[in-house]
Amino acid sequence: MTEPADLPTAPDRPVTPDPWTHLAGLTPARLALGRSGASLPTREVLKLGLAHAQARDAVHAAMAGDRLAADLAVLGHASLGVESAAPDRATYLRRPDFGRRLSARSRALLSEARSTGADVAIVVADGLSAAAVDLNAAAVIAMLLPHLATRSLAPIVLAHQARVALGDEVGALLGARLVVMLIGERPGLSAADSLGAYLTFGPRVGLTDAARNCVSNIRAGGLVPAAAAAKIAWLIDQAFALSLTGVALKDGSDLAALPACEAAKLSEN
Repeated sequence: MTEPADLPTAPDRPVTPDPWTHLAGLTPARLALGRSGASLPTREVLKLGLAHAQARDAVHAAMAGDRLAADLAVLGHASLGVESAAPDRATYLRRPDFGRRLSARSRALLSEARSTGADVAIVVADGLSAAAVDLNAAAVIAMLLPHLATRSLAPIVLAHQARVALGDEVGALLGARLVVMLIGERPGLSAADSLGAYLTFGPRVGLTDAARNCVSNIRAGGLVPAAAAAKIAWLIDQAFALSLTGVALKDGSDLAALPACEAAKLSEN
């Protein structure tokens, strides 16, 4: 890359700035890092090492289930703790299939708690980032509950060592018409605290991801809890209106939030 005319050359300046530095303020992605000779500057190498450590910690950490249960109690909702068929974190990471099914104890517990005809079951799962759950789950639920005031709710379930598909079995056992799975997303090197929301109408064991809608990147630096809750609520309303979720349900929540004239113009394009 040609050196900008107003920047000293490498012999006079050990770290050569990148002329695209202004773009770095627009995204958390790693852009315009500069260089020191043929290498990255030391500060960027250290930042990358920190981000990698944070991602590893997020994957291996345990969800603060007791604290989340206490937060939900303050909101007036009881919770049930369950676990997948994975007996520990190491097995969970090696065997994704174990994380998609409940343990025998959990199946029995949910069968006893079955609420006939519940509209919605909310499941909170550690997934691949307990940090995402600890930082965002309670806030999303607090924002979502007012949108669900006219619908019946099954007990909120806190699932350990869980994958997305575990929500299908939970929803089926609770007799819920729709399940909302809030789960920690796989960490990246830009964010290790992203929460995902997966919505499935008519949950049952054996469904694929084609039957779900996903709201992703819920976190302070992405889709904030209030906006995420509004989007999830819109998808829930549409799911009940159409009796489906997944590839046949397109997310039009952003258009719905616009004035009618602007939304019409955008839909035409």
